[in-house]
Amino acid sequence: MASPNIQAPSLPRQILVHAVLIMVSLATLYPVLWVLKMALSPSQAFSMNPSLIPDQVTLQNFVDVVMTTDSTGGWLFGRQLFNSIFVSVVTSAIGIVLACTAGYSLSRWSFPGRDAGMSLFLITQMFPGVVMAIPLYILLDKLGLLDSLTGLALVYATTAIPFCTWNLKGYFDTIPKDLEEAALMDGADRWTIFTRIVLPLARPALVVTGLFSFMTAWNEFILAATFMGDERSFTLPVVLQSYVGNFGTEWGRFAAGAILVSVPVMALFFLLQRFLVEGLTAGSVKG
Repeated sequence: MASPNIQAPSLPRQILVHAVLIMVSLATLYPVLWVLKMALSPSQAFSMNPSLIPDQVTLQNFVDVVMTTDSTGGWLFGRQLFNSIFVSVVTSAIGIVLACTAGYSLSRWSFPGRDAGMSLFLITQMFPGVVMAIPLYILLDKLGLLDSLTGLALVYATTAIPFCTWNLKGYFDTIPKDLEEAALMDGADRWTIFTRIVLPLARPALVVTGLFSFMTAWNEFILAATFMGDERSFTLPVVLQSYVGNFGTEWGRFAAGAILVSVPVMALFFLLQRFLVEGLTAGSVKG
């Protein structure tokens, strides 16, 4: 059967659609470009000029942020960058490792408390992390983990694990059980099936889950500012807050720092975009 002819849109309609798309794109990009303008301007004052072109262009704000040193002359920004990377990577690793086995068991077996446990995982996501700040502070103090990157990573993991478990459980549900049954008939044990068959097939979901856990830990501010008192233990969001004072804000350095903080996450998105598309669209087509 011949397919019906599809008429191309008229030229005026194409112009209108493209004009609307251009305006929407400009409106979306304007705040980002304005922050870039502030970062490239030598002044630390808040500019009310709507123009996106700075009067003078300088990289001094980026230099001031990157070359920050501590009281001993050490490279403070490098230490704080390492803190953010370490905490985010450890949080993602803990969330992925524990959620893989938890999500797989919730997907494949029925046992007492299964539904109640999943509901409790979901309930924990309804409350912001700041609600648990006081009990977590007391626990870290008793364990001697205040001002500790390990302690902060464990705190972030308490919220990462429920999210990772729910996300991976949903993806494991899309993997046919027939593949595992065939492997069992061939003599493979459960651990071999899980590591050699299930996890490779779930790689897009693992990447998506790990990236979102990484971003959550990378951008979190309140708990990091609460549990970290030494500037050498600060993560980058806490560093950005230090440019906001009681009597003034260093807007140029703040904008430069915001751009520097965004670069690693943007790089990860570009590197992992193929897995992101596969992971986010998993299960949308059944067949």
